[in-house]
Amino acid sequence: MDSACISTFISGWVAENREEIRGWRRHLHRHPELSHMEIATTEFILEKLRGAGLEPQRLPSTGATVDIGPKDKPLIAFRGDIDALPVTEDTGLEFSSERPGVMHACGHDIHTTIVLALAVGLSEFIKTYGEDALPVQIRIIFQPAEEVMDGGATDVIEAGALEDVQTIFAVHAEPKLRTGEIGIRTGAITSASDVVEIVLRGNGGHTSRPHLTADLVYAAGRIITELPGLLARRLDPRSGTVLAFGAVNGGSTFNAIPQEVRLLGTFRTAQVGVWRQGEQLLRELLESIVAPTQAEMELRYTKGVPPVMNDDVATALLAQAVKATDPHALREAPQSSGGEDFSWYLEHIPGTMARLGAWNGQGEKPDLHQPDIVLDERCIGVGIRLFAGVIDQFGGASEGDYLSSAHP
Repeated sequence: MDSACISTFISGWVAENREEIRGWRRHLHRHPELSHMEIATTEFILEKLRGAGLEPQRLPSTGATVDIGPKDKPLIAFRGDIDALPVTEDTGLEFSSERPGVMHACGHDIHTTIVLALAVGLSEFIKTYGEDALPVQIRIIFQPAEEVMDGGATDVIEAGALEDVQTIFAVHAEPKLRTGEIGIRTGAITSASDVVEIVLRGNGGHTSRPHLTADLVYAAGRIITELPGLLARRLDPRSGTVLAFGAVNGGSTFNAIPQEVRLLGTFRTAQVGVWRQGEQLLRELLESIVAPTQAEMELRYTKGVPPVMNDDVATALLAQAVKATDPHALREAPQSSGGEDFSWYLEHIPGTMARLGAWNGQGEKPDLHQPDIVLDERCIGVGIRLFAGVIDQFGGASEGDYLSSAHP
């Protein structure tokens, strides 16, 4: 059987089941769950997969995986994240969140629906043509807890979900792109995102006698103004490194120098090498800035995630899948300073993440993580067909060529 029939079949199946698929998304949006708490979401996923005749495996806490297709063929994976955010919804949608203070404000309900529909659609494909008609085996990963620092990707990897997987793919809903457009990028498409907390301590004193104190407010001012500038002189400007503070707390009155000041911010970079040396470099620069003030300085550095480094071969394959579906849909995605724990998978195996256009073309383009964000549901079908097209790319002679180049 010609492998191109996979995307043709899935496109037809999506058209026939459009209302049911949309219903899945609306159910997930109506019943969001926070990171590490996606119990009902996991049960919903398992129910739909089992109802399609598949045999999913529950992950140790929440989330699941399911394998589809011939076990004697190379294994590829598709990942969808399933958690929501601590945001109070303000969209006015008829299927708005029924859980106060919790909302799918980052499109994870879209991502989950795409990979869930892909799994069910592939099950129907196998019932029609047999599993040997698939050029590869497929593993779908329903990952919990993408939105928190102790993210779910590392738990999924530790549970063995990448065992035997040769490459992995994902999409992220992008309200800055029109529905139907797909943004791709080789190399870093997101940034590393680490939390930086700096605690300054001193003996305090009266503002009329700053020479008798370690003036922590002055020390904090030096850090805020000098640290970003020094970083810019120590790092290649092409690394996309950004240090910014979001909170500064200390003192309570106009004429007293405080005994403690705290600064809280983020360190972001698009280069893995810079990410790995970030804490050491910041500590070195901070010590040089603070030393003349005689303040005591403590750096609390919390590693987040590395940048998502899209593999060039996997990205080229994804681009071919986009062109095969719609030659006018391909866009170059900008590098984002946001963090995304899909990067942990790419520390182990090659893969790529694409931006899935989700703007309906009307009004202002919304932004992620906002209480009023509304994503265009039509992007779900685009995402399903894209992933089916990726599977098509592994058919025929290109399969061996790709796998050998992805794994030297």
